[in-house]
Amino acid sequence: MSDVSDVSGPGDPSGPGEVLHVKGRVLIGPDEVRDELWVVGGRVSYERPPGAREVTTVTGWVLPGLVDAHCHVGLDAHGPVDPGTAERQALTDRDAGTLLIRDAGSPSDTRWIDDREDLPKIIRAGRHIARTRRYIRNYAHEIEPADLVEYVGREARRGDGWVKLVGDWIDRDAGDLTACWPRAEVEAAIAEAHRLGARVTAHCFAEDSLRDLVEAGIDCVEHATGLTEDTIPLFAQRGVAIVPTLVNIATFPKLAAGGDAKFPRWSAHMRRLHERRYDTVRAAHDAGIRVFVGTDAGGSLPHGLVAAEVAELVKAGIPALEALSATAWAAREWLGRPGLTEGAPADLVVYDADPRADVRVLAQPRRVVVDGRVRA
Repeated sequence: MSDVSDVSGPGDPSGPGEVLHVKGRVLIGPDEVRDELWVVGGRVSYERPPGAREVTTVTGWVLPGLVDAHCHVGLDAHGPVDPGTAERQALTDRDAGTLLIRDAGSPSDTRWIDDREDLPKIIRAGRHIARTRRYIRNYAHEIEPADLVEYVGREARRGDGWVKLVGDWIDRDAGDLTACWPRAEVEAAIAEAHRLGARVTAHCFAEDSLRDLVEAGIDCVEHATGLTEDTIPLFAQRGVAIVPTLVNIATFPKLAAGGDAKFPRWSAHMRRLHERRYDTVRAAHDAGIRVFVGTDAGGSLPHGLVAAEVAELVKAGIPALEALSATAWAAREWLGRPGLTEGAPADLVVYDADPRADVRVLAQPRRVVVDGRVRA
């Protein structure tokens, strides 16, 4: 819609007797569109509330709050950050339209964010679990295989239904990426997470860690640059999702250049993974593997990149509507959180134009509403 208006009308939309009226084109699903919704007490309603004293109106194309399914609030390139920095990270994501985050591993305690009505909602995977000296310093529990089940159980209890493993990393003795965990230990660890009601995901760049993880029952793989014609059918058959983080994979050439002198095999491998990244994602999608949007913000990457990642998925060959769903309707369903359904928390983003027609619209949200209040 070309005539999106600013917020109009007096009052605080979250106050007693006050409502937020969202008009235009409300995209409840890829093909389900309504002309308006109301927000009463921070919740979505499709019935006009009787007796409202004040009404604030927002007009435009409306999506449920976007999802970043691989993000790290409370983390930077050196490890955990102070609460003020974590708050700025969360605010940056919010202002970009990301209102639901799956925090894919963080050593910081960010539970205080749950008490903030102005910040995105977070689903935590606990702290990364890595092999000793096989991951970024200050990020992970660094352990040996005999302790894997214990630590997976610990993080399953600490998180919000997810656990994050580091499935492969550079082995300095081999001079290349290698798998971190023996098959038997990873099978037992994933079984323990499932027993506790948690799903398991894993950081994986390379090829040789994937089959064991999938056959052991893993639920998701992050990055998944090592997918091949042999493992893609396995992922599809087992229903294992991927979060490609293409905005992060774009950094591989720079990383490879830094390792040329000391680890030439690793550097060459990283370049190959980068060169075929779009083909890998497109082949996964075409095989029926579920693909979701994640930016990997919070390590070396800045926050607020959700629109750029959706654009990368489209560049890889995923149809625009499916790439949009991977950060909106399908992503929320996968994570078990509601969209713009009756009675759901009113977390939504308003745009000037139809994001289904051009995903670049996502880069410029007009209004961001969190728990029924206009926040940005």
